[in-house]
Amino acid sequence: MRSLLTTDNGRLTTVLRALCLLYVLCGSVFSFSLDREAFTFTRYELEVRVAPARQWLEAKGRITLRNDSAEPQRVATLQISSSLDWISIRAGGQPVQFLTQSYTSDVDHTGSLSEALVTLPQPVAPGQTVELEIAYAGIIPADSTRLRRIGAPAALAARNDWDQIGESFTAVRGLGYVAWYPVALQAASFSEGNEVFDAIARWQQRHAGSEARLNFCVQHEVPTPDEAWPLMNGEELAGEPAPAPAAGARPSAQTGSACRRYRFASLRFTNPAFVVGKYSTLSQPPVEVDYLPGQQEAAAEYAGVVPAVEPLVTDWFGPLRGKLQIVALDNPDAEPYESGAVLFVPLGGAERKSLEVALAHSLTHAALDSPRLWIEEGAAHFAQALAVERQGGRGAAVAYMEKQRPALVEAEAAAAAPAAPSAIPEAPAAAQSLINSADAVFYRTKAMYVFWMLRDLLGDAPLQRVLKSYRAGDDKTPAYLQTLVEAEAKKSLEWFFDDWVYRDRGLPDFRIAAVYSRPTLKGSYGLTVTVENLGGSGAEVPVLVRGEHGQVSERVLVPAHGKGVARLLIPEKPKEASVNDGSVPESDLSNNSAPVPEKAP
Repeated sequence: MRSLLTTDNGRLTTVLRALCLLYVLCGSVFSFSLDREAFTFTRYELEVRVAPARQWLEAKGRITLRNDSAEPQRVATLQISSSLDWISIRAGGQPVQFLTQSYTSDVDHTGSLSEALVTLPQPVAPGQTVELEIAYAGIIPADSTRLRRIGAPAALAARNDWDQIGESFTAVRGLGYVAWYPVALQAASFSEGNEVFDAIARWQQRHAGSEARLNFCVQHEVPTPDEAWPLMNGEELAGEPAPAPAAGARPSAQTGSACRRYRFASLRFTNPAFVVGKYSTLSQPPVEVDYLPGQQEAAAEYAGVVPAVEPLVTDWFGPLRGKLQIVALDNPDAEPYESGAVLFVPLGGAERKSLEVALAHSLTHAALDSPRLWIEEGAAHFAQALAVERQGGRGAAVAYMEKQRPALVEAEAAAAAPAAPSAIPEAPAAAQSLINSADAVFYRTKAMYVFWMLRDLLGDAPLQRVLKSYRAGDDKTPAYLQTLVEAEAKKSLEWFFDDWVYRDRGLPDFRIAAVYSRPTLKGSYGLTVTVENLGGSGAEVPVLVRGEHGQVSERVLVPAHGKGVARLLIPEKPKEASVNDGSVPESDLSNNSAPVPEKAP
């Protein structure tokens, strides 16, 4: 018997070693040759249960994958946060083979993903789909590993990565923060420039037409009448039946479970997120504020600001398409987060003017819908500048934009730098055109300036007509907005869109090249000011001449690497000529003015 056992154990050891070697080899092959972005997740149908007392999340359901690559695919990649574990994966009702491994990536707050490499029953041809039944579970604690390992101070990292399932309060965002639903992306690191943002943008673009339906439940260990409720940033399907108690119904003490059903029609701009807390709701259309105990006064303050901001937004972008939902966070230091027309924010502590500016952004998302990130976000940031202008005039709005310009200058310099030999294909400067960029500095700050410059080119009323007539469903090509703008301008603006939208040619750099002044017979002064643009983008820019008691201005078009001439008349002796009042972002402001010579040269 002992001899037989010894022999069998030896054979078993040999087999196990062979299996381990196969596992390592297969893992190596999958890791280095696998196309992780071959499949698009076209549909999620999941039941998600959260147990706050244990920081626990478990999910099960079905996902549909479509092969969008050019080759048949036999292996699919499924990734979730590293704090979660895969339980089972099935296809056609039968278990499938899968290997799991840790995959380092900063798209999750832990800095790592739990990756399942799934061997499908048969290869999936290009354009074809496969449905998988999945189950996974684990904890979601607070974790800011990814930010701390690149040197972020602990307090700063915690303010940005505030996601966790907690006993008293839960708030968890999706991809880019916590991969609590399955995704599949190539590894991305914050230490590699915009790699993380580029990876997420690619994923969101691919999943613009993807749908998610989630039955979301909170399991309470000890049911109480005032137990916490779940909220998500999707469309609540209150009328649909669900496996758990009906969505929107108060939970019973017998079940101890609160459930609601949600739908996400697109994953392009709405990143599925959830909170669990003892919420009450203040509804004052068009805003709904979900607040926590002790926050009723702060909720009323937020709701009270909306009527003051709504007319500004509707004047520029048209009527609101839906409500603005504000959801309170319990952490007063948490950075606000916005997804679609839902704003997650700590209530209280903000002054009235700051609230108006913040809510102008959120209300714009409720009024304007676009499949293009630079339009969606750029218009919302433009609305914030408009709100500042209403509070303090054009100078205040220009100063507000100026605070954001240095980051844009830095980003443009980085985009213009020669790409490293190992750079990914998406990294070249051409990728930073507004129609392609995944960098928030471009699709927010630069896009904000683009809308402001269009306003100066067209005037308020024409641009308002453009924005009100914009229809997301008609935006099939990058030139759609240009056609609307040119119809109002009654002239071609190809040069503007080519320099600022379709390509990234950097920023202009204006300088006063020459100033000529002569007195007139009526005692005024005529000036000829030549402006040179040393940068790669042209712009129509104001030229100003100042005297002792005032100034005059004229707008002039200065093409890239070219010159423009402004002719002005001032009723007093001129002292200084300058170009750009700050409404056009440029790379260097140090050469924008020059004294007016006492005599003609």
